[in-house]
Amino acid sequence: MPDSIIHAQPSLEFIPPAFNPLVLRLAQQVSPSWMRSQTSISQIEANNVEALVDLYRQFQDGKIRFLLAFRHPSVDDPFCMTHLLWRLVPQVAREQGVSLQRPIHAHFIYDRGIPLWAGSYIGWLYSRLGGTPIHRGKADWTGLRKARDLFANSQFPMAAAPEGAVNGHSEIISALEPGIAQLGFWCAEDLLKAGRSEQVLIVPVGIQYRYVDAPWNAVEKLLSELEAASGLSEAELKVESANLPTHLSPTQAALYQRLYRLGEHLLSLMEEFYTRFYHQIPTRKGDTLPASPNEALAVRLQALENTALQVAEAYFNLPSRGSVVDRCRRLEQAGWNYIYREELKNVKALSPLERGLANRVAEEANLRMWHMRLVETFVSVTGQYVIEKPTVERFAETTLLLWDMVTRIKGSNPFHRPRLGKQQVQLTIGQPLSVSDRYPAYHASRQGARLAVGELTKDIQHALEGLIVSG
Repeated sequence: MPDSIIHAQPSLEFIPPAFNPLVLRLAQQVSPSWMRSQTSISQIEANNVEALVDLYRQFQDGKIRFLLAFRHPSVDDPFCMTHLLWRLVPQVAREQGVSLQRPIHAHFIYDRGIPLWAGSYIGWLYSRLGGTPIHRGKADWTGLRKARDLFANSQFPMAAAPEGAVNGHSEIISALEPGIAQLGFWCAEDLLKAGRSEQVLIVPVGIQYRYVDAPWNAVEKLLSELEAASGLSEAELKVESANLPTHLSPTQAALYQRLYRLGEHLLSLMEEFYTRFYHQIPTRKGDTLPASPNEALAVRLQALENTALQVAEAYFNLPSRGSVVDRCRRLEQAGWNYIYREELKNVKALSPLERGLANRVAEEANLRMWHMRLVETFVSVTGQYVIEKPTVERFAETTLLLWDMVTRIKGSNPFHRPRLGKQQVQLTIGQPLSVSDRYPAYHASRQGARLAVGELTKDIQHALEGLIVSG
């Protein structure tokens, strides 16, 4: 959602999936040129596609239902998944002599907020491609019922990102949300009630990005732009070399000095911002911080995230409990409830005074959500990600996250990131996880259901972590 003035609007309507084969064919035709022009992706490869071909064969034979649970490190992940299904699976099927019914496709779950910032046409397109939206911050029973029905009864498998949002890291996986596991158990339950024998599976899919040519110069240039925007002087950019790890090359050491100093400078600015203008002190003098500069930076970042969320939570009268992701989702929904209001079915029928008050509430809610958006940017950031493996990918990912932060603070559009260089993508199809085998434990009791959902979510997390390829 743009950080400009927001006007009160009627409540968000559910966008029902309305799969259209003609729209799918058109999307398949234009996707290669669109991907070349709109992303940095130059090549997509995939491991173990044969397993996915066999899963589609079994699905079309009525033996299984499955959901592709894919990693979500980048906004470009949907392009990678469509390339996998529309091109690589049919290609490998032909090579193996496996006859699959066309089209090879999947229904997918997406965040209802995407059409708000990407454009209403995206909602139209996603609907015609078989997508179904979910409100992330509440029990969206309309969306969940539709996703549940599609999982059990549609002509295609399902696809969803269990992380729930882009996390900006190819080699860190955010804590997964339990919704994917729950959908799996609901599907198994619905099949049993209908007397059907299909097995229900969750199929993990890893996605990693690598630069074709290491863009050290592009990273350095972007750092220079961020330093200038942040007001850092040359003197402030110097860091004692004695504090740097010895395993860094000269290029890595120089960039890491600047990256660390920029992060520390931005953190100090934001600590002062919340202390002075919101009367919250993220890290107080005398607080015990780790001796390691990187670990100390991570502790300060966590304290700042907590403070930013508390500022927003205080306005919406929300409790400060749960994980950072839970709190962000709760705040997002609270903001939407102030902007997209049930009682405003006909905004034009309001008196000018009533409309002015409604717009004021919506505008302030959007401003308070800004704090949450800032935290979302860094939800997966650690103090060790770059230093433990100083690849150009990790330098680039961290620098781009700092760009996101600076861009949001400046009030500019954060959805048009700089492109640092051409990238190649590695997809990895993991071993399917059986939901059906776990269903008896889920069905035994309410406590058994909670435990089964939690255990399956952990297993999906571990499976996705196991698909990270070192390089």
